[in-house]
Amino acid sequence: METITGTAAGVPYTALPPDGRVDAPAPLIVSWHMLDAPRTDAAFAAALPMAAVPAWRVHLGMPMCGARMVDGRVDAVLELARQDALLAFLAPFAQQAADEFPAALAALRDQLPVEEGPVSILGASLGGTVALRVLCTESIPIRHVALVNPAVRIRSVVPLTEGIAGHPYEWTAEAERVADGLDFVARAAELTVAPTLLVVSGEEDHPDLRADAAALVATLKHRYAQPDNAELVSVPHLAHPLADEPGLEPAPQRTEAKAVDDILTRWFRRQLIS
Repeated sequence: METITGTAAGVPYTALPPDGRVDAPAPLIVSWHMLDAPRTDAAFAAALPMAAVPAWRVHLGMPMCGARMVDGRVDAVLELARQDALLAFLAPFAQQAADEFPAALAALRDQLPVEEGPVSILGASLGGTVALRVLCTESIPIRHVALVNPAVRIRSVVPLTEGIAGHPYEWTAEAERVADGLDFVARAAELTVAPTLLVVSGEEDHPDLRADAAALVATLKHRYAQPDNAELVSVPHLAHPLADEPGLEPAPQRTEAKAVDDILTRWFRRQLIS
């Protein structure tokens, strides 16, 4: 499959053109990968290529991942998680990735033959936090949103990092405030737009993440004039990661990732072609 690698306003990316045609003007789907495997833009592109979607699929690299890893290792990321899982690690990563997006999008429009107008976004795990943050800022028109095993409420993610820190997280008033800002079930009430939304949730994902995903979809169904525009799909046998460790390089697509890829492909085709 044809791939293009580059940098957009300092953000590394892996781009897959529609039908392999690098000169084809087409809609744009932008994604943010997991911090679990696959944890780089190149590895995420291999896990979820969505080859039959008639759009540019541009996978952005998260901060301190892939080409932006310190000394090519994950040690620096782990050290941040040990310092303060929320305030030094999860929240800054999500904030930086979201803040980088407007300039990166403008650069992508200069570099690739993508159509003007609203873009579609895809986020997995903490990348889902980024996608939801971008959506809730409403600074860029968003056409469609797809999430895979997303971190919808950051409070549900913090306990999952305690194995790295070696102790339970110590919540402070500042941490509570930041977590409130990254609770997208609560923040769904702020939305003045209603893009179509798909949430793909692995049946073996962390229970709290699954519950949050279901709560987000239920909240949006209640708010949307067309409730079917918010959809939740469960994937049997899918745990949280989409690829095998270490998840840094492109790898053969796992069976469970293929199931997710098929779901995303059908959904994006339906949205873009209809």
